Amino acid sequence: MAFLCKVEICGVDTSKLPVLKNNQMVALFQQYQAGDEQARDQLIHCNLRLVLSVLQRFSNRNENADDLFQVGCIGLMKAIDNFDLSQNVRFSTYAVPMIIGEIRRYIRDNNPIRVSRSLRDIAYKALQVREQLTGSQGQEPTIEQIAKEMGIAPEEINAALDAIQDPLSLYDPIYNDGGDPIYIMDQICDTKNTDFQWLENIAIKQALDKLTPREQMIINMRFFQGKTQMEVADEIAISQAQVSRLEKGALQTMRKYV
Repeated sequence: MAFLCKVEICGVDTSKLPVLKNNQMVALFQQYQAGDEQARDQLIHCNLRLVLSVLQRFSNRNENADDLFQVGCIGLMKAIDNFDLSQNVRFSTYAVPMIIGEIRRYIRDNNPIRVSRSLRDIAYKALQVREQLTGSQGQEPTIEQIAKEMGIAPEEINAALDAIQDPLSLYDPIYNDGGDPIYIMDQICDTKNTDFQWLENIAIKQALDKLTPREQMIINMRFFQGKTQMEVADEIAISQAQVSRLEKGALQTMRKYV
């Protein structure tokens, strides 16, 4: 997705987009909220750079830049139509979450992975509530605040929002300083097969080699197959007491080598 270096997107020459100062923005909002539709058009045109800046967050996704730009503009228009000057918040602070939300919603709706209807409903409702609270509070609400507003547990909202997240590839780059990029895969740690555990497994295997064939069989059935002493006794035709004694002796032998 090469919109970072793109000069024209959706027929708009991005190099010529104007930028308004805060006092100019406030004046246009006052005109628009007084009924001037031309002021709304100016607000949209003069804030297209804001949409472009948000699009950079989605630069590593395999999505059409023109499509995302158009969707981002829908979020921008919603922000303009719902912005409240009395909240004393900069327009960009209010608009960015709405633009991001609109783009994420578009990507989710085009996601090939199926998510249950109930989870999607909770997630979409949570996103709507987040936008409403962002508008009324002037900042993004916490999960707990959204949960309180919706009357459901925060855990349910977290589960629903996680379910509609876009899948990531292990080969997605997360950092690039001009040299070799760092991928997600490079940051994943294998907690099950550390060097210590690898060496420990070798030590256990060597300790098992010191046991008699019958002791090896009992240790394998008890600790690798998860069988009870009674089950082992029935299978190798000895008493449970004998299994217990052989197991105890085998473990004592192994402790000398592990």
